[in-house]
Amino acid sequence: MLTHLNERGEAHMVDVGDKAETRREATASGAVFMAPATLDLLVEGRLPKGDVLATARIAGIQAAKRTHELIPLCHALSLSKVTVDFDIDRESGCVRVRALCRLNGRTGVEMEALTAVSVACLTLYDMCKAVDKDMEIGAVHLETKTGGKSGDYCRNIALGHSADQNQVTDQGGVTAAEAPMPENRSNTTESVVKTTSAVVHVRCLAELRERLGVEETSVTFASLPSADVAGLKAQLGRMDKRFQYLNDAQVLCAVNHVMAGDSSAITEGDEVAFFPPVTGG
Repeated sequence: MLTHLNERGEAHMVDVGDKAETRREATASGAVFMAPATLDLLVEGRLPKGDVLATARIAGIQAAKRTHELIPLCHALSLSKVTVDFDIDRESGCVRVRALCRLNGRTGVEMEALTAVSVACLTLYDMCKAVDKDMEIGAVHLETKTGGKSGDYCRNIALGHSADQNQVTDQGGVTAAEAPMPENRSNTTESVVKTTSAVVHVRCLAELRERLGVEETSVTFASLPSADVAGLKAQLGRMDKRFQYLNDAQVLCAVNHVMAGDSSAITEGDEVAFFPPVTGG
């Protein structure tokens, strides 16, 4: 049933006022395919417009928050979490983009996740187009959604993909990997989402990324000695001595894009960014 059409076949915004509030979450992904030389410039930070991934991440987050201004019949939502992640896939010659949106509300966040991915991909194109106008954006799709009357959805389960059948081909013939399924095919969509959210995502930005030689990593939430930034720093230091530098008083921290300190709480699926003091004039 097309709920965006009324009994006269006219488009209208669906009334969700009588729906119960539930926890809603959606993930979506896409990719920007480019020349190997362009990908090298991006990774090395030598593109003329600056930090490509940081700019695309902010653009994707902003787009998710303003989806209702772009898609006519979408509701304005109070999102509780938006993350945009990137993966450099040299074998396929692309940057893979993945977005997660979450809230407690009366309507889903699929469009917000898809909009975040789409705008992040467009921003990647804009940041790189000075050196490569032949880039292609593709494979944009919903991966998972949870919550709501329609139930949960996982693309891999819906399409019958197994862990070793995790590739699709876009119109240009470029192979794009889907998100892998867990080994146990009997797992539900909820378990798939929990598997991806049972970690804390860590990012090192700007000069700190260069100093440590690490741009992003993840830490199993259950391994943290305490559920706060201090506990995360301690576990990172155990994993790799380079991360002990994070205890330097000059290193700043943000949890889900909000400034934080050592005592700030963190939960599964959070994104924690570390970066040097920002100066400007």
